[in-house]
Amino acid sequence: MPISRQHRLTAGRAIRLAIALPTVGLLAALTGCQGIVSTPSRSQVRIIDASPDAPGLDMYEGTAVLAYNLGFGTITSYVPINPGTYTISAKSAGTTQVLSTATATFAASGQYTALIGNSAASLDEVILKDQSQPAPSGQISLRFVDQATRISAVDIYAVPAGQKLTGVTPIVTNLTFPTNTGYINIPTGTYTIVMVPTGTVPTTTTVATYSGAQTTYSGGAARTIILIDQQLITTPGLQVITADDYDSPTATS
Repeated sequence: MPISRQHRLTAGRAIRLAIALPTVGLLAALTGCQGIVSTPSRSQVRIIDASPDAPGLDMYEGTAVLAYNLGFGTITSYVPINPGTYTISAKSAGTTQVLSTATATFAASGQYTALIGNSAASLDEVILKDQSQPAPSGQISLRFVDQATRISAVDIYAVPAGQKLTGVTPIVTNLTFPTNTGYINIPTGTYTIVMVPTGTVPTTTTVATYSGAQTTYSGGAARTIILIDQQLITTPGLQVITADDYDSPTATS
């Protein structure tokens, strides 16, 4: 996903982020906010760095460079590639040291995410198939991926505008590292994403593990919401980053 207008990083102390857009090596023209629709025969891949303590990462498809010096919390633009089977590797920035690899088959017109997660000592990489089509009419699609290594299981609520946490039911329960929920369809609207420890019965005094900004999602939109560690000196915290998987061509910001 391009580095999205929806990216939200509730800043923790000492968080290491790439200050500028990563240098992208395969193709230079990486603009826009949703997936690049180049030609029907091309695949697209983006990189998300969710490891809280890995060094800067250079990303490769075989020997071809996808991006340089990615930092924690970075979501790159989609890069078009030819369909086929590829190995995507992460190397310590500026070196030939391979830290993780994942191999997948990229189909024509498909969108994919190479997700780098876990701690540096156990760095993991997985290829996710992204939704490149609109959600059903009158709905949006949300996918949650738990890459927060220091937080216990959470229940996730999508609280509609004008309603309270105590009046809604969770859309995800008992989400744990490194679970991927797949896409969940909910009615189009404006929501606040709230996360509480699993099993919590919300009351007016409930302290959320995470509470995001109120966000309006256009009809048909698809989003991937990644839970990541908040880098604090003492008590671990939770934050999220959001990647735009699909927006209707007629949607307005």
